[in-house]
Amino acid sequence: MTPRKTSALDEQNKTEEVLVVGAGPAGLMAADALLSRGYPVLLAEAKPSPARKFLMAGKSGLNLTKIEADETFRSAYGSGSAALSPMLDTFGPEEVRDWAEGLGQDTFVGSTGRLFPVAMKGSPLLRAWLARLDAMGLRRRTRWRWEGWENQASLFTTPEGRQPVTPRATVLALGGASWARLGSDGRWADHFASAGLSVAPFAPSNAGLTIHWSGHMTPHLGRPLKNIRLSAGTLTSRGEVTLSAHGLEGGGLYPLTPALRDGATLAIDLFPDLDTSSLTKRIEKPRGKQSLSNHLRKTLKLSPQVQALMMEFARPLPTDPGALARLLKALPIPHDGPRPMDEPISTAGGVPFDSLDTGLMLRARPGTFCAGEMLDWEAPTGGYLLTACLATGFWAGRHAAGWLEKGA
Repeated sequence: MTPRKTSALDEQNKTEEVLVVGAGPAGLMAADALLSRGYPVLLAEAKPSPARKFLMAGKSGLNLTKIEADETFRSAYGSGSAALSPMLDTFGPEEVRDWAEGLGQDTFVGSTGRLFPVAMKGSPLLRAWLARLDAMGLRRRTRWRWEGWENQASLFTTPEGRQPVTPRATVLALGGASWARLGSDGRWADHFASAGLSVAPFAPSNAGLTIHWSGHMTPHLGRPLKNIRLSAGTLTSRGEVTLSAHGLEGGGLYPLTPALRDGATLAIDLFPDLDTSSLTKRIEKPRGKQSLSNHLRKTLKLSPQVQALMMEFARPLPTDPGALARLLKALPIPHDGPRPMDEPISTAGGVPFDSLDTGLMLRARPGTFCAGEMLDWEAPTGGYLLTACLATGFWAGRHAAGWLEKGA
C-alpha cells in the first residue's frame, strides 16, 4: 500500500503551533511578538492575501501614528483609553516609528504631527514586514475562514475543505464589521454568540453622515468645506469635509461619529477664526442696494458651496446682524445618522474588555487571546486606529507567549 502523503495540516498538529487568525496589522504584530519569543506560528487569513484594509488605507498616504503629547494622544480613545493605556505604554507612537524604521522604511512627521513613511504607501512596509516574518518561520495560510470552535479545535473552511486546528494557544485578530470586501465582515460575532461569549453590538465609527440634499445642492456635490469647526453633543473637530451625494464625508467629521450615531445634532461653525462679535461687525457693513446674499458673499468671501449650504438649511436668513452671526457660527445640519455599517472606516463594538484578562485572554477560553478592531474600542483616524491595532496585537502576542512559558 502506498503511504499516505503528509499534509501541511498534519505537520502543524505535530508541532502544536500557535495559531493567529487574521492577517491585518494586529494579527501580524501578534505573530511577530510570538515568533520573536521562539514560538512557531500558523497564520490563517480568510482573504487571498494579507492586510488588505491596511493597503487600502495606505493608498492615500499611510498615516502610521500621531506624534504629540501623551495626554492628548490618549484622549483620542475616549472611553477606551483606560483599557488601552497599558498597551499604548508598551507600544505607542515612538515604538511605531521604531518598528517602521526597523523594517527599512524611513519616516517623517507632517505639520499636524502625523507620522508617515517617506514612501507614503503601505505596500513597501508590508512587503518588508512579511519578508521578516517569513524569515522567522511564519507559516501562512490564505482563504482559510475561521468558523468558530469545536471543543478545543478552531474550525476553518479552506480550499481543501473543512479543517480543524488544535493549537497550544490562539490569537484572534478578526477585525471589525466594516469594509467586508477587504475582510472585516464581523461574522465572527455569531460564532462567539454560539459559544456563549459576549459581544457588544457593532456600530459605525469614523463614518460619513447621511443627508438628503435638495436638488439645488447637486452642482456643489464633490466640493469641500474648508476652514470650519464641527460639533455634535460634547464633541468638536476642526477639519475639512466634502459634500457627497449621500451627505458629508471627511476627516473633520469622523471624530464626531459617537455623538452623531446617538442622534446629536451636527452644527458647523463656518467662521471658526472669528468670534461672534467680530463676525457681526463684518455683517453690519453697509450693503447699499445689494441683496443680503450678495452682501454676505462679498463681505465674508463665501464659497459657492458654503452659500448653497446656508440656503439649504438657514433660509430665510435672519436680517438682524447679530442673529445671523450666531447662526453662521453654529449652522445646524439635519441628518439621518451615519452611513450604513459597511461604509465607515471602522466600527465600535466587539469583544468587551471585561470579558478579557489583563493580557487580552478570554476568561471563558484560556489560551485564546483577542486583538485589534475586534475589541470594543474606537478611535478617530489620524494614526490612532493603526497604533492601537499594533499595540493590542503586540500585547496579545507577548502575553500568549508568556502564558505558554508558564507551561499552560
